[in-house]
Amino acid sequence: MPRLPEYLKRPIIDTEKTKTVRKILKTKCLNTVCEGARCPNKSECYSKNTATFLIMGNVCTRNCRYCNITAAKPEPIDENEPKHIAEAVKELGLKYAVITSVTRDDLADGGASHFKKCIDEIRKISDAKIEILTPDFKGDKKALDIIIESHPEVFNHNIETVKSVFKTARPQGNYSTSIDVLRYIKENSNINTKSGLMVGLGETKEDLENTLIDLWDAGVDIVTIGQYIQPSKAHIEVYKYYTPEEFEQLKNLARKIGFKNYQIGPLVRSSYQAMLNWKECK
Repeated sequence: MPRLPEYLKRPIIDTEKTKTVRKILKTKCLNTVCEGARCPNKSECYSKNTATFLIMGNVCTRNCRYCNITAAKPEPIDENEPKHIAEAVKELGLKYAVITSVTRDDLADGGASHFKKCIDEIRKISDAKIEILTPDFKGDKKALDIIIESHPEVFNHNIETVKSVFKTARPQGNYSTSIDVLRYIKENSNINTKSGLMVGLGETKEDLENTLIDLWDAGVDIVTIGQYIQPSKAHIEVYKYYTPEEFEQLKNLARKIGFKNYQIGPLVRSSYQAMLNWKECK
């Protein structure tokens, strides 16, 4: 595996600047994908009093080979979680809240109704705009209809990787299902849609172009692309680290295909600076 380049390393931020977020998360017994997925931008976001909430537990029913979140039998849903999420959004003074989840294939609706409860609770006490990053719900249209009814400002479902690598990285997922989920939301609502993928898993430039075209054809409004960084030796290896110049080429490719709203760069993650993308979509 190639050595991690300097431009992918982040400085440690003073814990005094992140204590507000950490205290609220602990008090409300909330999880974040920032912690669970070992996001390199965690300290930066925490220091700005923001975080991406991870709902429905901290273990997943799927075992994607790139993801640091543990695959295990999940705990029952915490029915108080939506209220606690809303309280945290209010206490942090968030103007834009991002909520994601583990995959819960054990639930009849994949957790769609729990997403809706979180959105409903936030709107009772806050005027924050809301972005949700969801699993594929196995493509279940009834579950997607629940999401449409809750009407977040942005619906995000990550394709994660190109078609040729998909089954290696996401053996329990399906590339076409993910594209169809994004298309269904776009065709049946006026919700802004978003998707993201990682690079460095062995994909070709042609693979990337084809995937971006698939997302564009599905009506996706916002796309994010960042470098895959191996969480541990147990995870799928990094094939290559893209240079900053190669990320500039990917920006050009996204523009050529038609995307006007994107975040593309070495340390870009799905929820990084998410509010900026939504504002540009308005």
